[in-house]
Amino acid sequence: MNQNEKTMALYDKQELVKMAEEAIKRNNLFFVHDIVAWLPCSNSTFYELFPDGSDELDYLKRLLNENKIRTKSAIRSKLFKSDKAGELLALYRLICTPDERRMLNQQYIEMNTNDKGLTVNFIDRSKDDDK
Repeated sequence: MNQNEKTMALYDKQELVKMAEEAIKRNNLFFVHDIVAWLPCSNSTFYELFPDGSDELDYLKRLLNENKIRTKSAIRSKLFKSDKAGELLALYRLICTPDERRMLNQQYIEMNTNDKGLTVNFIDRSKDDDK
């Protein structure tokens, strides 16, 4: 019996998935390494049992992503309800268009690549009276 087979024999994969699912939901986890901290196995064992692309790992990643989306939405909602200028500006920067972002910044660095190499434009918006 090789090491991988021994590892598989020690752990019930479905039980670990259930434990991981519960930890994700109960603790609002965001990252795979957070899951491993709640499981009775090592990081290497976890990835032996659930390699990248496995259905189980993809399922757990979907749950983590749902937590991220829900948390980001809650934060944006709190920012929206705030009357503090800094928090409102933070929200605006999250949702604004690139043109609006350029106008918000006093200095804006624009980098472009083309067949001639890298072009860097420094735009000082503090001198724009129109904006």
